[in-house]
Amino acid sequence: MPVINFHAAGIDVGSTVMAVSYTDGSGNQCLCKTGCFTEELRELVDLLGNEGVKDVAMEATGVYWMSLYEMLEDVGIRVTLINPGHYKKSDPKTDENDGLWIHQYHSCGILRNSHIAEEEYRELRNYIHERSVVQKQKSETLTRIHRILTMMNIKIQHVISDIEGKGGMTILRAIASGNSNAEQLVNLIDAGSFKADRETLISSLKGIYKKHFVTLLKMKLREYDFFIHQMINYEAHIEKTLKKIAEKQKKINNADNRQNKSENKKKSTQTKYARKNQYRFDAAGYLREILGIDLTLAEGMDEKMLLDIISVTGIDMSKWATAQHFASWLNLSPRRMITGGKCIGNERRRTTNPATQAFRISAQATGISSKGYLGILYRRLCAKKGKKTATKAVARKIAVLFYTLVKNRQEYDVQIIEQRLNEQEEKRIRNLEKKAKKLGYSLQKIA
Repeated sequence: MPVINFHAAGIDVGSTVMAVSYTDGSGNQCLCKTGCFTEELRELVDLLGNEGVKDVAMEATGVYWMSLYEMLEDVGIRVTLINPGHYKKSDPKTDENDGLWIHQYHSCGILRNSHIAEEEYRELRNYIHERSVVQKQKSETLTRIHRILTMMNIKIQHVISDIEGKGGMTILRAIASGNSNAEQLVNLIDAGSFKADRETLISSLKGIYKKHFVTLLKMKLREYDFFIHQMINYEAHIEKTLKKIAEKQKKINNADNRQNKSENKKKSTQTKYARKNQYRFDAAGYLREILGIDLTLAEGMDEKMLLDIISVTGIDMSKWATAQHFASWLNLSPRRMITGGKCIGNERRRTTNPATQAFRISAQATGISSKGYLGILYRRLCAKKGKKTATKAVARKIAVLFYTLVKNRQEYDVQIIEQRLNEQEEKRIRNLEKKAKKLGYSLQKIA
C-alpha cells in the first residue's frame, strides 16, 4: 500500500513499557522501548519531536495512554487514538511487533481515530465521573441505613416515600442522637405533609432501640454526610470548569445574538435545595451560555443528562458527518451483517460509552413520565417489541435531536412535535373510519 503519512509513529501502550516504532529524519524506520516514568515519557516526546514526527498512533489501552496523549498534545504532535479491535494483531504477539504494525498501518492512513474531546471537556468529564462514583456510594450507604432500620423493626422507610427527604433525615438524626420516643419523633416533622396519618407514623417508629443499632445508624449517617459533602465539593469544581468553557465559547460566538434570545425565552432559577442527586447550581444557565440554545426545553433532556453528554462529546458536532454517524458512534443504530448480498442479521455490539448510557437513561425516564411524542412512542414500542427495543429506539431519537439542535444552533420548537402528533391522530381516525365503513358502520365524535 502507498505511504501517506511519512512523518508518523506507532506506539504500543503498556502499564510499564512503551514500544515505539517511528520514521526518523532520514526516512529510516526505528524501533525502541521505553519505560513509563514521567521523565522517560518526556524524553520520548522530545525524541519524536527532534526526529520530525508529526503524527502518532497509539492503542487506547485502559487509562495508560492518557499521560502520553497529554504530553504529545501539549507539544503539537497530532495523536490518533485507535481501538485495538480495529486492526489485525501482529504474529507472533510482542510489544515490538504491535508497535511496528501500528506504525505501518498508520503510515498508510488506514487507522480510524477515536473521538477524544477537547482538554476542558475531559476535565469536566473527570469531575462528573468522580461525582457519580460518590453518588453511588451515597446510595449504597442509604441501603445499609434501610437494613439497620429493618433490624430495629422500624418501618418508617416503608411509610414515607423518601427517607432521604427533609422529614426522613430529621427523624433519622433524632434517633441517632438517642431519642427513642415515637411521639416525640413525629412531633419533630410536619406530619400533615405525609400521606400516612399520625397514628401510622407513630406505630412505624416503635421498634427495638438497642444501643449498638443506634451506634451503627449514627456511623452510617456520618458516612452519608461525608458523601454529600464530597458531591458538593465536586460540584464546585464542575461549576468552575463550566464557567471557564462558557467564557471561552462566549469569545468565539461574541457576535451571535441567538444566545440572548434563548435567555429571554426561559431563565432557570437557582434553587436553594437540590432534590436528591440534582446539581446545586444553575447548570441550565451555563448550558445556555455554552450551547447558545436552551436544550432543556426539548423532550427527554435535562441539565444532568446534557452535562453527562457534552463532557464526552463536546459541542463540536462536525466530527460526525451526519446524525446517522453520531447514532452509530453511540451504538444506537443496527450494524447489519451482509453476505452474498443478503442481510443475515445484525451484529451485537457492547459499549461503555457514558454518553450512550445517558441517552438510554433519558429514554427510559421519558417513557415513564413524558406525555409528548417520544413518551407516546416509547410506550407504543414497549407494547409491541418490548422495553429493550423501545429504549434503544427512543434513545436514538433523542441523540439525533441533540445532534441536530447543537450543530445547527436551533431552538427546540414544540409546535413541530404537536403538529406531528396531530397528524398521527388524524391518521388513526382515518384508519378507524375505513374499518367501520367496511363493516357497515359510521364513526361519530362524542361531544
